[in-house]
Amino acid sequence: MPVSLNHMNTHTLHSRRTFLRQSAAAAAVTIAAPTIIPSSVRGADGQTAPSNRITVGFIGTGDHGTHWNLPPYLNHKDARVVAVCDVDNNRLLRAKGLVNRHYQNEDCFATRDFREVLARKDIDAVMISTPDHWHTIISLLAIQAGKDVQCEKPTLTIHEGKVLVAAVRKHKKVFQTSTEDRALVEYHRMAELVRNGRIGKLQRIEVILPKQPGGPGDATPQPVPPELDYQMWLGPAPDAPYTRNRVHFNFRWIQDYSGGIICDWGAHLFDTAQWGNDTEHSGPVEIEGTGTYWEGGLYNTVKDYDVTFRYANGVVMTCKPGTPSIKFIGSDGWVGNTGWRAPVQASSQKILESKIGPNDLHLYTNPQGEHDDFLQCVKSRKDPYFPVDIGHRVSTVCHLGNLAIKLGRKLKWDPVAEHFTGDDEANKLLDRPRRDPWQLPKV
Repeated sequence: MPVSLNHMNTHTLHSRRTFLRQSAAAAAVTIAAPTIIPSSVRGADGQTAPSNRITVGFIGTGDHGTHWNLPPYLNHKDARVVAVCDVDNNRLLRAKGLVNRHYQNEDCFATRDFREVLARKDIDAVMISTPDHWHTIISLLAIQAGKDVQCEKPTLTIHEGKVLVAAVRKHKKVFQTSTEDRALVEYHRMAELVRNGRIGKLQRIEVILPKQPGGPGDATPQPVPPELDYQMWLGPAPDAPYTRNRVHFNFRWIQDYSGGIICDWGAHLFDTAQWGNDTEHSGPVEIEGTGTYWEGGLYNTVKDYDVTFRYANGVVMTCKPGTPSIKFIGSDGWVGNTGWRAPVQASSQKILESKIGPNDLHLYTNPQGEHDDFLQCVKSRKDPYFPVDIGHRVSTVCHLGNLAIKLGRKLKWDPVAEHFTGDDEANKLLDRPRRDPWQLPKV
């Protein structure tokens, strides 16, 4: 863990360093011969001394957890992965093996119960890569346990996001909403061009999200595999028969666990939209949409959709399915791209090649990505590039789109009070019931 006391929980830092000092003193008494200590242990040659590294526990070690989130932590000089957790024993052991092979030891702690990770006093931060219905509960319990948190997007409900924001701010923890978009040059470039007036007054944003892959999903009940703790996988969600199409990647297409393609992809492109629109701490004031749902199988999230969001500043944002893209249209031109991470395009070469000068607005980013940004902020105690407040607002846009389709009418939203104006039925959908004992903890 970093040297400064501000970089971690003071009790944890004191305990760990007291132990190291006591161990060193004991060694000095019992060993008369000089001991050669590798320079890397002392922190030389650009290395961080082990005692100063940020210790991290991984909760959720599925494909995204191990293929996207784990490698940057393993390869980061300021981090040390010390624990992994997953309800699927096969995935758990795979992650444990990856960690141990990287460090060339057998030290990685592995468990199927995330509470055992949170209970460890030697862990400074957690990386949460679980399905959406677990995001907020585990994050809140991690904050309660004194950990900083990096957590995959999105929240499951608007109310959950409000509770999470309050907890992070109350306890002064570092929270990174986990997406790479703000570190990607294409989306950062678009947002800076728009915010600096290069397309004139912003009038319209066109967001295109992909269609959900696959069909309606086979709902035929199956025996629970022995390697899976299925009840822990379900957690706060309603009890339901096991089928392999319900768990792991496919949870995204079931409303009990996620918000479908609008939440899965909207959390990416809506963030760039809000960033460019300078509404990242606010949101739309009016939403209407139409859509169809998957039927005749397991999946029940939105299939086709056409949603329109209107903002108080007059900007109108539309969202339809197709090739994932975004386009900002202003009074003097447009900027955008067609395809995920595709090159930036513009209505003129002048806009495309425009320089952001020293006196222009520079939007904060970290080209090294979300994981490095989080670790640097754990040390500095500053907000990362996608902090909890902004992550909540983006998730809110996703949920508002889904609710407008569900209710089939125009909704008026108050982004300050965070509730629907004059619509009790809609306000009842700001949260949903949870299965005991997994209620939102008071943090």
